[in-house]
Amino acid sequence: MLTSIIAIVLSYLIGSISFSILFARWLRKIDIRQHGSGNAGATNTLRVLGVGPAICVFLLDAVKGIVAVLLGLWLGDDQSWIPVLCGLLAIAGHNWPIYFRFKGGKGIATTVGVLATLAFFPTLIAGITAIIIITLTRYVSLGSLIFAVLLPILVFCFGFDSARFWGALMIAVLAIVRHRKNIVKLIQGTENKLGRSKKGEPHGA
Repeated sequence: MLTSIIAIVLSYLIGSISFSILFARWLRKIDIRQHGSGNAGATNTLRVLGVGPAICVFLLDAVKGIVAVLLGLWLGDDQSWIPVLCGLLAIAGHNWPIYFRFKGGKGIATTVGVLATLAFFPTLIAGITAIIIITLTRYVSLGSLIFAVLLPILVFCFGFDSARFWGALMIAVLAIVRHRKNIVKLIQGTENKLGRSKKGEPHGA
């Protein structure tokens, strides 16, 4: 049990490493949360710092989720819910990082890492669908939401265990909550599209 608690705590601490904030500090000496959409994630990194840093941020944020799940598998005493909980805590750390005054991103890239490790094929299908939606509409937030909502459905259809299904469902709910302002803007037709820069617009992962 002690090793499981260690894995859960470490997962949150790993998730709290905000690469978007760190890259912005290293490259531009700025707090990315005060620029672009104000979100500490890959999409705002693209807007503020460019393609290269954005790709690095996305991949590193995804790796946080992968590492967290692997920690749960390694230290979780063969309990199926421990890797899932570790993944959830990594996403929570990204969204509310202890190192950065609990103001982080929306957790989509970390979610990709978590769910790709827990349920690869559902994540692949949901990811391809999200990419198609983003390509057609240029709404990163819409693609992110569709990705999150599809996952528990696909996890259920693929017959994964209940821990993974409930974990995917909780992640979907969390994504919806984190994107609630984007949802309002999508309904109103005022959401910012990829490739356009409007300061203050919540947008994307």
